[in-house]
Amino acid sequence: MPNTIRVLRPPEAAKYTGLTESTLAKRRLYGLPPSFLKLGGRAIGYAIEDLDAWLESCRRKSTSQVEGN
Repeated sequence: MPNTIRVLRPPEAAKYTGLTESTLAKRRLYGLPPSFLKLGGRAIGYAIEDLDAWLESCRRKSTSQVEGN
Protein backbone atom coordinates (compact mmCIF):
# COMPACT_ATOMS: atom_id res chain seq x y z
CA MET A 1 0.00 0.00 0.00
CA PRO A 2 1.55 3.34 -1.03
CA ASN A 3 2.20 6.04 1.53
CA THR A 4 -0.54 8.62 1.46
CA ILE A 5 0.03 12.15 2.61
CA ARG A 6 -2.89 13.70 4.42
CA VAL A 7 -3.06 17.36 3.47
CA LEU A 8 -4.93 20.12 5.28
CA ARG A 9 -5.93 23.35 3.59
CA PRO A 10 -5.11 26.58 5.48
CA PRO A 11 -8.39 26.86 7.46
CA GLU A 12 -8.02 23.30 8.76
CA ALA A 13 -4.27 23.72 9.34
CA ALA A 14 -4.98 26.84 11.39
CA LYS A 15 -7.43 24.95 13.59
CA TYR A 16 -5.02 22.01 13.87
CA THR A 17 -2.11 24.19 15.03
CA GLY A 18 -4.06 26.78 17.01
CA LEU A 19 -2.76 29.59 14.82
CA THR A 20 -4.79 31.92 12.66
CA GLU A 21 -4.87 31.66 8.88
CA SER A 22 -3.22 35.08 8.66
CA THR A 23 -0.36 33.92 10.89
CA LEU A 24 0.18 30.89 8.67
CA ALA A 25 0.14 33.19 5.61
CA LYS A 26 2.75 35.50 7.18
CA ARG A 27 4.94 32.52 8.07
CA ARG A 28 4.76 31.33 4.44
CA LEU A 29 5.65 34.82 3.21
CA TYR A 30 8.77 34.99 5.40
CA GLY A 31 9.85 31.39 4.78
CA LEU A 32 9.18 30.29 8.35
CA PRO A 33 7.95 26.85 9.36
CA PRO A 34 5.75 24.95 9.10
CA SER A 35 6.50 23.75 5.59
CA PHE A 36 3.68 23.95 3.08
CA LEU A 37 2.84 22.31 -0.22
CA LYS A 38 2.21 24.20 -3.46
CA LEU A 39 -0.75 22.28 -4.88
CA GLY A 40 -1.10 24.23 -8.10
CA GLY A 41 -2.26 27.68 -9.03
CA ARG A 42 -2.83 29.55 -5.79
CA ALA A 43 -3.80 26.42 -3.85
CA ILE A 44 -1.60 25.43 -0.93
CA GLY A 45 -1.81 22.84 1.79
CA TYR A 46 0.01 21.47 4.79
CA ALA A 47 1.00 17.83 5.27
CA ILE A 48 -0.12 16.70 8.72
CA GLU A 49 3.26 15.03 9.29
CA ASP A 50 4.99 18.39 8.65
CA LEU A 51 2.63 20.15 11.05
CA ASP A 52 3.23 17.48 13.71
CA ALA A 53 7.01 17.72 13.31
CA TRP A 54 6.91 21.51 13.57
CA LEU A 55 4.64 21.43 16.61
CA GLU A 56 6.98 18.94 18.30
CA SER A 57 9.93 21.28 17.63
CA CYS A 58 8.00 24.03 19.44
CA ARG A 59 7.73 21.98 22.64
CA ARG A 60 9.33 23.66 25.68
CA LYS A 61 9.52 22.85 29.39
CA SER A 62 9.75 26.42 30.63
CA THR A 63 9.36 29.97 29.36
CA SER A 64 13.09 30.56 29.82
CA GLN A 65 14.12 27.56 27.73
CA VAL A 66 16.18 28.47 24.68
CA GLU A 67 15.46 26.79 21.36
CA GLY A 68 17.42 23.56 20.99
CA ASN A 69 17.76 22.95 24.75
